[in-house]
Amino acid sequence: MSTQKVIVIGINGHVGHHIAKAFVAAGWDVAGFGRSNKQPISGVRFIKGDAEDVEAMRAAIGDTEVVVNALNLPYHQWDQGRMEAQNQRVITALGQSGKTLLFPGNIYNYAASDRAVTPEVKPRPQTPRGEIRVRVEALYEAAAKRGDIQAIILRAGDFYGPESSFDWFDLAMLREAKKGKFAMMGVPGVGHSWAYLPDVGRAFEKLAWHRKEFGAFENLHFAGNYVTPEQMAAAAVAAAPVTLKVGTFPRVLFNVVGLVDPLMRAVSKMSYLWENPMELKDARLDAILGPDFATPFDEAVAATVAPFFAAERLAA
Repeated sequence: MSTQKVIVIGINGHVGHHIAKAFVAAGWDVAGFGRSNKQPISGVRFIKGDAEDVEAMRAAIGDTEVVVNALNLPYHQWDQGRMEAQNQRVITALGQSGKTLLFPGNIYNYAASDRAVTPEVKPRPQTPRGEIRVRVEALYEAAAKRGDIQAIILRAGDFYGPESSFDWFDLAMLREAKKGKFAMMGVPGVGHSWAYLPDVGRAFEKLAWHRKEFGAFENLHFAGNYVTPEQMAAAAVAAAPVTLKVGTFPRVLFNVVGLVDPLMRAVSKMSYLWENPMELKDARLDAILGPDFATPFDEAVAATVAPFFAAERLAA
C-alpha cells in the first residue's frame, strides 16, 4: 500500500504548522505550501509559492488527494471580499478533481444565545466576521454539492498550544508573565471553548484517514476544552515555575486601542464570545476520535505555558 499524500496550504500559520506535524507523525507523505519556509518541519517537503497564484497552487497540489487549507488573513483584512476571494482561489485550484479539502472553521458562525453549539444548530452570525465565515463555508458546500470536491470543516474554539504566537496567551493572559502576572480572559464562571493545537492537528489527520466514510460536505465540531477563566488560571498557575498573581484582563483596552488600531477594533467586536457560555459539541466526532483522544487539559496548558518561563527553568 502506497503512502497517502497530503499538502498543507499555508504551512507557516500556527494551525497549518500543527496539522502538518500531526500528519508527519501519522506516517503521511506531507508537503507544505507557502511563500517562505519560516518554520521548517522535519518530514515536510516545502513547496515555495504564493496562494494568490491559482496555477502555482494547482501545480503544488498535483496528484495529492488530501488538501488542507490553513490560509488566513490578518484579522482586520477579512472584509471587502478578501476572505471569500482567498478561499475561492483554493477551490478554483482544486477544480473538479474530487479531492478532499480540509478546512478549519470557528465559532463565529453562531449567535450569543446558542449554548450547546452542535452541527445541527443553524448558523446565525451576529457580527460581520461571522457573516464572512458563513459565506466562506457556503463556497465549500456549493463546490461539494456540485461534485467538484469533498469538503470537511472541523470547527474549533480559540487555539492555544506550544509553538504558537499571537494567541490569547501571548496577547493577554501571559503578556506580563515576566512580571509574575496572569490575566484571566472572560467573565468569571462563564465557560469558553478552547482547542489545543496538537490535538486539532491530530483530529484533522483522523478525519483525513476516515474521509471515504464521509459525505461530500461535512461540518464537525471539535469539543476541545470548555473551561471557565478560573479553571484556565488555575491550570496556568499550577504549571508556572514561578508564583503568578492572578488578575482579570481589562477587555475595555481593546475598545480604547481600537480607536487607532484596526486590528484591536476588530477584536473588540467579538466580545460576545467571552460573555456567553457557547460550548462546541459533536457526539459523532467524539465517537470517531475515541474517549482517550484529547491531551489532558492540565498537560496541554503546561506545554503552552512552558515557553513563557524558559529562562526561569534554565536558571532553576
